Amino acid sequence: MSVAEPRKIVLFRHAKADWPQVSDHERPLAERGRKDAAVAGRRLADTGIPFDLALCSTATRTRETWKLAVQEFPQRPKTVYEERLYEASPGELIAVLNEAPDDMRNVLLIGHNPGVQALADILAGHSEGDARERMSSRDFPTAAFAVLSFSGSWKALEPGLGTLLDYWAPTE
Repeated sequence: MSVAEPRKIVLFRHAKADWPQVSDHERPLAERGRKDAAVAGRRLADTGIPFDLALCSTATRTRETWKLAVQEFPQRPKTVYEERLYEASPGELIAVLNEAPDDMRNVLLIGHNPGVQALADILAGHSEGDARERMSSRDFPTAAFAVLSFSGSWKALEPGLGTLLDYWAPTE
């Protein structure tokens, strides 16, 4: 694959978590979260994006979200569980994405707010249609995702380089 070909990044916030007496990292999905994760998986599959790589936080709620969502995909992408995605800032998330191999065209990142929402805002130098307005008006709820594109190497990914193509949340 040429680095000039457009790449896609999908930033996917974990589904609704429960609040049992466990550490934040170990919080499981709530019942609503399990339902929303499957619906989000169907919507992600409907995008038609052939994901080459999924980067998933090691937190229980993100792993459970991914396990339910990926069941809806026609083909499971390579999955890497990455500790650095938990409580990551937008800069830390970009640093992880910068490490993606250039033969990976489309990457799905399953993570947490506020980092995921902030990264979508920071990367999107441009927007198509009403995607930015819809994303801004809904505050990136659980199980929401943003689809962005950019051209170039993963190492060259930086703020403002992307185009926000789409945004979806379970309330849509």
